[in-house]
Amino acid sequence: MTKILTRTIPALAAVSLLLGGGAAVGCRRGGDAARKADAARPQYHCPMHPTYVSDRPGQCPICKMDLVPMQTAAATGGERKILFYRSPMDPSIRSDTPRKDEMGMDFVPVYEDETTAPVVAGRAMVALSPERRQLLGVRSEAVTRRHLDRTIRTVGRVAMDERRLHHVHTKYEAYVEKLYVNFIGQMVRKGDHLAALYSPELVATQQEYLLAYRAQQGLAQSGIASVAKGGTDLLEAARQRLLFWDVAPADIAALERTGQVQRTVDLHAELPGYVLQKSAVHGMRVMPADILFDIADLSAVWILADVYESDLATVELGMAAEVTLPYQPGRTWRGTVAFVDPIVEPGTRTVKVRIEVANGDYALKPDMFADVILRRELGDALFVPESAVLKPGDRQLVFLDRGDGRLEPREIVTGARVEGGYAVLSGITEGDKVVTSANFLIDSESSLKAALSSMGASTPGPGPHAAHAPAQPASAAAATAAPAAPPKTRPTPARKAAAYACPMHPEVTSDRPGSCRICGMDLAPLRQP
Repeated sequence: MTKILTRTIPALAAVSLLLGGGAAVGCRRGGDAARKADAARPQYHCPMHPTYVSDRPGQCPICKMDLVPMQTAAATGGERKILFYRSPMDPSIRSDTPRKDEMGMDFVPVYEDETTAPVVAGRAMVALSPERRQLLGVRSEAVTRRHLDRTIRTVGRVAMDERRLHHVHTKYEAYVEKLYVNFIGQMVRKGDHLAALYSPELVATQQEYLLAYRAQQGLAQSGIASVAKGGTDLLEAARQRLLFWDVAPADIAALERTGQVQRTVDLHAELPGYVLQKSAVHGMRVMPADILFDIADLSAVWILADVYESDLATVELGMAAEVTLPYQPGRTWRGTVAFVDPIVEPGTRTVKVRIEVANGDYALKPDMFADVILRRELGDALFVPESAVLKPGDRQLVFLDRGDGRLEPREIVTGARVEGGYAVLSGITEGDKVVTSANFLIDSESSLKAALSSMGASTPGPGPHAAHAPAQPASAAAATAAPAAPPKTRPTPARKAAAYACPMHPEVTSDRPGSCRICGMDLAPLRQP
């Protein structure tokens, strides 16, 4: 019997050890599974107050907004490493394992990609799930290198070329005998007859010319050279007088051929164009100071475009310009910048830019309004869409799409503004994908995450294991306690333990119910350990 007991007891001990060890391993495995289950449990937070976190749906106690689910590692499209857990009310309180705070709120996990040093000050990387990207309408576009040109769109007014405007006068006193141009707007060509004028002075000059012409014909046969030369000089002087009075050479030739003085002399157009003004009337007396006709050549016109002073640095002489009319789609007139007005108009803060345009078919008429496009070549450069660039203050930011739902803020330096975007000088490279929509929402979340991270990093607090620090033994506490006060000294009354705290400002505590001195919220009772 003794031998049987001696053999049985070690066997039972071994079985008990195996069973106990298996139970311990199972307990340990169960604890790990429980911690993983707690970590995978969905969390909810307030969209306006992300520091308020709950493990169940509900409303925010501050703004009464519905809580929204927080993202998990599986939702963002990849496995994210959790570094530690922090208190939702005080980011300085951390823990290595999931737990609850004194208010019963679950600690918030902090992932590795959320604690990396931000590339841009005041911004942090944002991770979005595919469902949330679709809900926000996030789209991205690759940065490309292309040939860029600076484009200025403005409006202009068609004006006459002042160098092609002509006033028709007479250089002698006369009377209008006949009009060949009878209305304003009539088209005339160079050399066309405008009016027939009678002038006594002109008749007398014609008679003098005929006398000189006949004398020159008779003296040309003289053997004395001086006499022949005198007749030629007299004829030339009479001829020049007729030319100075705008008598056409053809009329002088007709006078020599016929030998008859013409009572009227025709007034001819010196350039082609349209008659814009007519003051000549049949039978009127004309003085040299009177303007009989105004003729403008509209085969080439000016476009006076208004350019804002902020765009003047782009405008230069000789740059190409395109002119279109709203009511003639599909047709474009091309010209060049010939002059830039040196004076800024104070009312509109614009400068007149003169563009010379050919107008062979006279489709452009003075005082028409036209659309003007000025283009200046900039060469090849990186191009980023205008919708991708954010301008917080004096900086320029874009968000790079790194894949797996990760959006990284990046500060860039842009150059000239071109049509549809900007030329990029530095900050990104060709092929980078930038977010082109929902940028403001992403920027808000990025700045909020950066603020929370800086708050947790700058506020000194307990270490990661402070929440699980063992309690100090009573004997050790007694040994390290300060010496008692002298017997005759009245002891200082002990301060009552805090029983209430503000949900938003845990540092505000009290031993009785009341309101927070910072936000005015009612103090909540603390759970006693």
